[in-house]
Amino acid sequence: MKWIMKMFKTVLALGLAVVFAGAAIAGEDFSKLPKRKQTTLGLYMTSPQAYDYTMKHMDKTLFVDIRTPSELNYLGATTVMDKLVPWVFMDTTGWNAKKHRYKRKTNKTFVADMNAALKKKGLTKDNTVILICRSGDRSAAAVNLLAKNGYTRAYTVVHGYEGDKAKTGKDKGKRVVNGWKNSGMPWTYSLDGDLMYFTK
Repeated sequence: MKWIMKMFKTVLALGLAVVFAGAAIAGEDFSKLPKRKQTTLGLYMTSPQAYDYTMKHMDKTLFVDIRTPSELNYLGATTVMDKLVPWVFMDTTGWNAKKHRYKRKTNKTFVADMNAALKKKGLTKDNTVILICRSGDRSAAAVNLLAKNGYTRAYTVVHGYEGDKAKTGKDKGKRVVNGWKNSGMPWTYSLDGDLMYFTK
């Protein structure tokens, strides 16, 4: 009888080890995120997690793309987006020489726009809000602002829509690592005008 119990404990221990190892491989260690992708709320999702969660809790989740209208226009959007609320706009009156791009102008009505999107869906600041940007930097900053304004369950999609840049290899410098599109999550070039953002 003792040897049966010993065998049972060994098999159970091995089984649990495999389960936990699988969870570690399947999951992501968000504690190792770069500082620019960290948020005060500490709520993160990968693209597959965000898609799965949104599909299961669509009525109680607000999924917001915070990229610029131009980004969506030319790069497409997720198929689960509830609304586009830009964090910044492209400012064609100036050039950022350090980053080799047009300057950006902050969306001063971002929080008010988010509040309106919540209200339209019949949700509150305690419901789950998921933000996605290009690669996770802007969405982290936006989550921090929302947290200061009473949002309690605002998540950032850590690698964004396009993902991170490859650090080595033939695709070095290109956004081919992780992210919504690189993870095979559904997206489209066919945008819904009702979900887009229009300046007044």
